[in-house]
Amino acid sequence: MASNEEMTFFEHLDELRPHLMRGAGALFLIAVVAFFFKGFIIDTLLFEPMQPDFATNRWLCRMGLLMQEWFGTDPDVLCLNSQPLTIINTKLVGQFNLHIKVAMATGLALGIPYFLWEIWRFVKPALTESERRGTNLFVLWVSLCFFVGALFGYYVITPLSIHFFANYSASDSISNMIDTTSFFSQVVGIPLGTGLIFQLPLLVYFLTRIGVVSPLFLRKYRRHAIVVLACVAAVITPPDIFSLVLVTLPLYGLYELSIFLSARTYKKYQTPEESGIVEA
Repeated sequence: MASNEEMTFFEHLDELRPHLMRGAGALFLIAVVAFFFKGFIIDTLLFEPMQPDFATNRWLCRMGLLMQEWFGTDPDVLCLNSQPLTIINTKLVGQFNLHIKVAMATGLALGIPYFLWEIWRFVKPALTESERRGTNLFVLWVSLCFFVGALFGYYVITPLSIHFFANYSASDSISNMIDTTSFFSQVVGIPLGTGLIFQLPLLVYFLTRIGVVSPLFLRKYRRHAIVVLACVAAVITPPDIFSLVLVTLPLYGLYELSIFLSARTYKKYQTPEESGIVEA
C-alpha cells in the first residue's frame, strides 16, 4: 500500500487488483504449460489410480496375501481395481473439454501457493510487526497442508472410491460404463477436497487466536468429532472396516493436532487467567 494514510474502499481495490492479476496470470500460465503435458497428466496421473499396479493397489494386495497367511481370509479381498475399467466419451467435444479441465485443475493446484503469496503481500503493509512475524510462514503452512491432504486423497481415498463405485451394482441388468466427466470429477475432486480438509489445524489456529474456539471446547466435543469423522470416512470410502479405519485415523489425527495447536496458541495469546482454563 502506497502510504500510511487511511485509504478508501476503491483505493484498496486498486491496490488489490495487480496482486490478483499476477496471481491469476500465474494460474493461467501453469494451466497453459499443463495443457501440453496431457500424456503425463491424464494417462499417468488421472488414470493411474484405477490400474492394478498403482502403488496403493499393489500395497493393499500384498496386505491381502499377508492376511490370508495370518487369518485365512480371501487374498483378493484387498486387491483393488483388479478388473479393467472402461472410460467412455459420449460428447463430440468431451475429450477436448476433459483436456481443458485437467489443465485448469493443474494450474489451480500448483498455482495456489503463489496466489496466496500475492494476497499476503497485499495484506502485509496493514499488519503490525508482530503480526508480520506470526504470518511470515502462512503461505508455506497453507500450501504444505493442502498438498499433504491432496496426496492423501489421491493415494488413499481415490483408489478406494474408484474400486467401490466402479464395481457397485444396483442390478445385474446394468453395466458400468464410466463417462469422462464423472471420472474426472471423482479423481480430481477428492484430492482437492481432502486438501481443503487438511486446512483444519490452521483454521483452528486462527480461530483460537481471535477467541472463537478454545482447546477446552475442542476437548469437550472430542467424542462428537470422532463420530462426525467416522461418518465422513464412511461416506467417501467403500463399506468395509479396513477402508473406514484407514481414512478415519488420519482425519482424527488432524483433530488431535488441531487441539495441540489450539492449546499452544491459547496459552500464548490469552491472559494468564484465561490460560489457566486450559489446564482445568
